[in-house]
Amino acid sequence: MIINPDWRILTIGDGDLSFSAALWQHHKPHTLCATVLDSRTTLLEKYSDNQLDFLEKNNITVLTDFDVTNSNTWQGISYGQFDLVIFQFPLVPAFNNAALFFNECEHISVNTLNRILLRHYLLNCFKHFLDPAGQRLALITSKDVKPYSHWNIETALVEQTELNYLGKTPFDITQFDGYKVRNVDRDKHVKETQGWSYIFSDSDAHLVQQHLIAPLNCSNGCCWCQITHFQSEIDKTNHLASKRHREMAKFSQQWQWALAHHTSFQN
Repeated sequence: MIINPDWRILTIGDGDLSFSAALWQHHKPHTLCATVLDSRTTLLEKYSDNQLDFLEKNNITVLTDFDVTNSNTWQGISYGQFDLVIFQFPLVPAFNNAALFFNECEHISVNTLNRILLRHYLLNCFKHFLDPAGQRLALITSKDVKPYSHWNIETALVEQTELNYLGKTPFDITQFDGYKVRNVDRDKHVKETQGWSYIFSDSDAHLVQQHLIAPLNCSNGCCWCQITHFQSEIDKTNHLASKRHREMAKFSQQWQWALAHHTSFQN
């Protein structure tokens, strides 16, 4: 992960605040503000081992009840304060009951709900959180396994916007000693797997690109399935008929439905 000590950083949805604490301890950014979706009471009850006290003792601003999709919850943040916004291992919380699930997923799947969350995150970063004269970078760290790898983070999120996916870098958790990847709904550690940090900007030419793995060129392949080129027409035909591709095509159709029905997505 690329962290410059001169940057002003905002972290989103940092459950037990262990990422923000590790970021502060080991990278000392110029400014740090940490946000949590849970209320202060829920945070303390859910995570018996949390870093709220540590951050507050170090005069780090911590905002609870902060929903990145809802501007009414952003009290404490002024327009355009930050150079970099970070969302670590985002995931839509589980539904409390079947009725809520069917209400949200009448036309789409949980895959699409997670894409919707990340789309709102990116748009709000560039409309509200990032300094117009700053670095203007938004970062999403996610796992390289299903279902996360099916979100098509690299291409789907910036469709029909002026935002750009710049590239990615492997997430090295050893750079953040003390960081514990948590379950979004309860006090439980999540099994560590390979993760990538995906970088976005509203500039298509940024200095950080020299440190990133460039976006895949899938013009002769399938971006949905991360295939850069087909060996032959038979190879292409077989892939298009595969279960993997048909599943990704279904997710893409649902995503196109969401883009058409969420006017707030328009950049």
